[in-house]
Amino acid sequence: MKTQLVEKVNQVLNKAKSIVYGQDEMLESILCALICEGHLLIEGMPGLGKTLSVSTMSKLCNLAFKRVQFTPDLLPSDLIGTMVYNQSKEEFSTKFGPIFTQILLADEINRSPAKVQAALLEAMAERQVTIGERSYQLKRPFVVLATQNPIEQEGTYNLPEAQLDRFMMKVGVDYPDFDSEKSILDLKNEYGQEFEQILNAETIGNLKETVDSVYVDDKIRNLIVKLVHATRPGSKYYFKEFDGLITAGASPRASIWLFKIAKFKAFLDGKDFVTPDNVFSIVPNVLGHRVILSYEAIVDRVDVRNVVKDIAKKCL
Repeated sequence: MKTQLVEKVNQVLNKAKSIVYGQDEMLESILCALICEGHLLIEGMPGLGKTLSVSTMSKLCNLAFKRVQFTPDLLPSDLIGTMVYNQSKEEFSTKFGPIFTQILLADEINRSPAKVQAALLEAMAERQVTIGERSYQLKRPFVVLATQNPIEQEGTYNLPEAQLDRFMMKVGVDYPDFDSEKSILDLKNEYGQEFEQILNAETIGNLKETVDSVYVDDKIRNLIVKLVHATRPGSKYYFKEFDGLITAGASPRASIWLFKIAKFKAFLDGKDFVTPDNVFSIVPNVLGHRVILSYEAIVDRVDVRNVVKDIAKKCL
């Protein structure tokens, strides 16, 4: 059973890689988000296949998919829905927004102001949406896959720390290498193409149970918690050489996602147990957006991903 599930996951990844060239890490991260049911933040310049990747995965996994283009004039009601008055019936009815889906692509999420970004918080944390006086449960799995342009670009808004923390990972997307970009030249328009549906909601549920059953030794658990504590100034595990670099460390959500995603990595490798390498391979993506650097470190252009990698090395 487990071998068949691993084969299906690899089948999905191989098919996606034949459509989106040179973005293997992003495709694997999207599939990880669907199976672990966590939210993913994808950062990169326009034109690197972020939207195509999400659309392709939704088709291969046979999940409901909606895309919302975030703009400066977008309103929270455009996202979650609103109450509409029906004059003929003299009553209010609920008009549901695009958030009522299984995969929500929040495209260029940092082009909208904080009030719109905050409209996602309840859905991301509790898998429900409140419209008027009623709360509505969202269909499972429900995953927000958000893309954002680098924050240095004009017309972008920084995501609030509370929302950043709700993303299981933040993945950076770079330009494809020479051979991958050459292959893109022969790529046909894949947006309207129908794909074989390799996974579905039921299979993804089975995958989630299988990934959850991967064994994690107590030493690995201690390593994960120690690693997260080492990012927090004031903790007994904090390394003094990072004084002046970090203002605030990662929350307990970081420990949870290091634990869950390390299991997924081990599953993908065909193993029944988690190794330290499974944990260290995801440290930059899980901790990089949660650790807040000091003003001095930002001015000195210190890369937070390098900081958390250095912390991880010291925790061995």
